[in-house]
Amino acid sequence: GSGGPRRGHALVTPAIAFALVAAAHAGFQVTVTTLVYPALVEVGPAAWDTAHARHSRRIVPLVALLYAGLVGSGGVLVLDGPDVLGWVGLVATAGALATTAVAAAPLHGRLRADTDDLRHRLLLVDRLRCSGAVLGALAATASLLTSR
Repeated sequence: GSGGPRRGHALVTPAIAFALVAAAHAGFQVTVTTLVYPALVEVGPAAWDTAHARHSRRIVPLVALLYAGLVGSGGVLVLDGPDVLGWVGLVATAGALATTAVAAAPLHGRLRADTDDLRHRLLLVDRLRCSGAVLGALAATASLLTSR
């Protein structure tokens, strides 16, 4: 044979596509949780507005790309019929996205230089979001390793 995929067999299955995007999302989220947010919350009041605005402008395109990839690949995986671990990956990842929508994004909108309590809340919410992203990626990867 040519070493390529056989006729009728996809090179990248829905489960593989979702696992790859979920892994990229988890890596992104771990970076945000361990490096980006801690540095952001340490910014003093005089520089806060500028630092927060720059952070928001820089991160939004990457978030949009990752979330679109997760929704698209996750939707295709749902249509394909994931196994139990695939469902765990989908649900955990959906939880991370929902945490962004209902908690992290609104907190960002309310953050100001003098809102230490909101910054602390953002760090807590972000850890929850990171846990969902990592669990989603691990479950999606485990699904690949245990299937067929």
